[in-house]
Amino acid sequence: MENQNTIKKYIPRIIIFTLLGFGAYYGYKKYHYAQTHEDTDNAQIETYFVPVLPRMAGYVKTVSVKDYDLVTKDQVLAEIDTDEAKLILDELNADYVQAQTDVENAKANISNLNITVKSAEANLKANFLRKEKAKKDADRDANLVAENAITRKQSDDSKANFEILSAQYDAGKEDILTAKSKMPILQAALHKAEAVLGVKKVKIEQQKLKLTYAKVYAPSSGRIGKKNIEAGQFIQAGQPLMTVVQDTNFWVVANFKETQVSRLVIGAEVELKLDAYPNRILKGKIVSIAESTGAKTSLLPPDNASGNFVKVTQRVPVKIEIEDLQKNKDILRAGLSLEVSVPLK
Repeated sequence: MENQNTIKKYIPRIIIFTLLGFGAYYGYKKYHYAQTHEDTDNAQIETYFVPVLPRMAGYVKTVSVKDYDLVTKDQVLAEIDTDEAKLILDELNADYVQAQTDVENAKANISNLNITVKSAEANLKANFLRKEKAKKDADRDANLVAENAITRKQSDDSKANFEILSAQYDAGKEDILTAKSKMPILQAALHKAEAVLGVKKVKIEQQKLKLTYAKVYAPSSGRIGKKNIEAGQFIQAGQPLMTVVQDTNFWVVANFKETQVSRLVIGAEVELKLDAYPNRILKGKIVSIAESTGAKTSLLPPDNASGNFVKVTQRVPVKIEIEDLQKNKDILRAGLSLEVSVPLK
């Protein structure tokens, strides 16, 4: 009986010392872990988000995918109605034919002017021969009238004929010069018509290229994020339609406190535990450390010179590569939270 009382007397002490022992062991483990690891729960899985943007405006004819569908690069996601664009192309083709006619007319005007100049030069040559003959006749008749071989009227008629032909020859030369002076104007008109034709041809090519934009293709492989379009909706060029979330490349961005960064090195091994799958521990490796804190790259970075300064521990983004990515891709989702632990050597 006395032994039982003695045992009962020491039981509380035994319990207390046992609890203290467990507490000391737990505290030591925590202290040892803190000294040999740097960890943070401010981390997320990241991947590339590729926006799907149309290159032409119009009404959506069909949409070929649903939310979260798996797509491959260059797969048709949507199609825009092209009836109006095709009518515009028909109108541009008609304008092009008219511009071709204007070019042909300009070339015909130049050809006609060349023919006119050649004809005038031929007439000028004939007038020159007539003028030379008339000069000789006038000179001969002037000598004959001096010898009283012919009447003065005959001599005056020969002289008048020579003067008329000389005037006609001079007028012919002026006509040729006038005709030739029109050539630069007609050539300029041809160049203008050809330039207009070139512009219309470029517009046709642009419209044909625009018609190829009617089909909206997936810019990369992955899964569709939230879809913002439906058939019958009018969209503008460059309007975000949906997002393709790449499912082939994932990494982790962990935001460590600035007091932890000095103990991190590129290439260090990392342990990753996802909140969604706590029983699967992934391995990773630090590949880069940001050159600025997250606050500095935010939309509204803090300005400590404003007068009301409160010191806040900053965080530095650290990029971590996930090992065995293909093996663990089934549990990886962009935006999932996780705990990151870096064992220190």
